[in-house]
Amino acid sequence: MAMTLRLSEEDDRLLTERAEKERRSKHELVVEAVHSFLTERDRRFNQALERGMERHKELLDRLAK
Repeated sequence: MAMTLRLSEEDDRLLTERAEKERRSKHELVVEAVHSFLTERDRRFNQALERGMERHKELLDRLAK
């Protein structure tokens, strides 16, 4: 799916520098960054959910009855 991404001049400069340094396209770096952000966010959410369920296990067990 195509989309337009508007970056500040500074972010575009940093992205361009990184792309040149890694010899990759800016597109490739942005796609990778978005994917990493989304999967990391899911991982952190799941960890927080598990911690909450462990912390409140007794209450959740009582409510389930």
